[in-house]
Amino acid sequence: MRYAVAAALTGVPLPKSEQSPQIAFTFDDPSGTQRANLGWHQINENILASLANHKIKSALFVCGMRVDNGDGRQLVADWDRGGHLIANHSYSHLDFNSGDTTLAEFEADALKNEPLIHPCDHFTRLFRYPFFKEGDTTDKRDGMRSFLKEHGYRIGRATIDASDWAISARLEKRVGNNPKADLRDYRDFFLQHIWERAQFYESLAHRVLAQAVRHTVLLHHNPLNALFFSDLIGMFVKNKWKPVDADYAYRDPIYDLQPKTLPAGESLIWALAKETGKFEGQLRYPGEDEVYENPRMDALHL
Repeated sequence: MRYAVAAALTGVPLPKSEQSPQIAFTFDDPSGTQRANLGWHQINENILASLANHKIKSALFVCGMRVDNGDGRQLVADWDRGGHLIANHSYSHLDFNSGDTTLAEFEADALKNEPLIHPCDHFTRLFRYPFFKEGDTTDKRDGMRSFLKEHGYRIGRATIDASDWAISARLEKRVGNNPKADLRDYRDFFLQHIWERAQFYESLAHRVLAQAVRHTVLLHHNPLNALFFSDLIGMFVKNKWKPVDADYAYRDPIYDLQPKTLPAGESLIWALAKETGKFEGQLRYPGEDEVYENPRMDALHL
């Protein structure tokens, strides 16, 4: 196996990487609706323009129920024409760790999404679990993994998880109350939050794995990224991280690893660290959630 046990676990010095960290940007949950006084066209155009300006290709993880209409199909088609990967994020966004969601129901929901995305030229068989939840029992976890393999899917995990969605929800509420509100503080908090999480998962990756990884970060198709995604890319570039295409990132063999954790899921790096049993004092559960960011946003009146 390419990846060995990390220096933190073996005592072997970790080799210094001569390369800058690499990062691909992936997006979940596109929706053909207006939010924060931005129509879906504008949200779409802004995010796609930022990607084009930096000459990088992303991956769009499509949840069918959000795009199962004319506007939604047009939104996805715009990404497809731009050469970005179009991937499966289920149809109904069910929580697979819920006792109310059965394996059979979850499998059927994944297949229900295919007619919306399969016709795309850049459709790729990557499946991202909603909420990064991969099953609360061994039978569900292993059953869904077998199902995905049988249907030719790889799991579209991310190494860097975050809560941009929670920040966007606050921004959208602020705009709803005051359409002319100054949103720069949301931008600053967003950039700081993503940078903190990227540093955490990059550090964790070096402590768990013996080699650098091609990172993927989970973002969402929302007003926050429509306004500030270009700033986010610029932040990574300024800090010597190299943006790469999602297709290239997902060719890293790390994405074929299948951590045997329960409940299953979270960031891939989180799950690999959890599997070792050596990082219990450093891994919160869930790995990312609004409950961690809300007190800080409250203090800043965001």
